[in-house]
Amino acid sequence: MTLGPRLLVFSDLDGTLLDHRTYAWQPAAPALERLRLAGCGVVLASSKTAAEIAPLRDAMGLADWPAIVENGGGLLEPGADGTEGAQTYRELRAAIARLPNGFTGFGDMTHQDIAEHTGLSPDDAIRAQARQFSEPGLWTGPGAERDAFVAAAQGAGLTVQQGGRFLTLSFGGTKADRMDEVIDRYRPEHTLALGDAPNDVAMLERAEIGVVVANSASPGIPPLAGENSYGKTRGRIIRTHAEGPAGWTEAVNAILDDLATTKDP
Repeated sequence: MTLGPRLLVFSDLDGTLLDHRTYAWQPAAPALERLRLAGCGVVLASSKTAAEIAPLRDAMGLADWPAIVENGGGLLEPGADGTEGAQTYRELRAAIARLPNGFTGFGDMTHQDIAEHTGLSPDDAIRAQARQFSEPGLWTGPGAERDAFVAAAQGAGLTVQQGGRFLTLSFGGTKADRMDEVIDRYRPEHTLALGDAPNDVAMLERAEIGVVVANSASPGIPPLAGENSYGKTRGRIIRTHAEGPAGWTEAVNAILDDLATTKDP
């Protein structure tokens, strides 16, 4: 691209663009098409693996855009299918093995276990296990020992993030870090980020407009700087009333309407 898009959208998947229970994204299809026709870009940004995101990206018509995978562990480039090697993941698993017991990661589960915990199909659960940069999992030890485990992981140089369902360990890198790389590449006029869980906060705050999509099943996001200031200041944060793809559509349409009527939202 020689000119950046007027608006570049960064979107979380589970609980945001995907329904928390059914994983359906189709209610947002008209808004995605509206973005495409307006020449706007959409960059998916998720804890999902590249192998999971690649077919979703294709189905949504977003194959021309990169995607942020594994909570910012890496990028899935346009046209790539997410089947590259996983040396970083092997090193991460070795580091986790040296920590106190109590964390059960995806690498400790069968794909049937993952399907049961997530509601994914068996095939999708296999793709969820195709890790490259991070290890999501569940804290299965005594509740009182969880904080000590997190402290030990951080002391070993690992990053710990709490998402909507899982505790995720990695060697670092956030959605916001990868977001900066994509912004530098495409130089959009405006940026919008949408998410529903604590691991989305840095991305929401990095964008010109951040949208907290309602999700009654999420731990929730506390009030953020710039909230309730839409139309007044940069770095603003707004919240949707509807959940999942319905809330996503609600926010995207409102912002596209704003862009269509003003030079500077």
